[in-house]
Amino acid sequence: MTYFDTVRWVLLSIRNRFDRAGILLSGLCVVHCVLGLALVSFVGLGGGVLLAPGLHRVGLALAVAVGVLALGAGFTRHGRSAPLLLGGLGLALMAGALLVCHGLLEAVLTVCGVTIVASAHLWNLRVAH
Repeated sequence: MTYFDTVRWVLLSIRNRFDRAGILLSGLCVVHCVLGLALVSFVGLGGGVLLAPGLHRVGLALAVAVGVLALGAGFTRHGRSAPLLLGGLGLALMAGALLVCHGLLEAVLTVCGVTIVASAHLWNLRVAH
């Protein structure tokens, strides 16, 4: 294995980990949204923590960072823009969720957004191999 083969393998491994991290973060976000909405709506617990705008901004910042790294690196590797554009659409929905009041619309926008972002990461993993 040459030096360049080793570097290529390491970079591909890192990109794959970022795609997997993006999928994991998307799943955690869905769990947070659904359980958070249920706890606040039905039990009345955790509204101050679970619905804190700062938490949602940090989550979006992480999603953007991981998406740019993984989907951008995937685009440079395989040249297909569809996973990158799909991820951008999902991130836009997630950002839009920050602009509406807490409640069902916010949860729907967020869950749709993270589902689309996770799909983009899965697609990116598949076309890179």
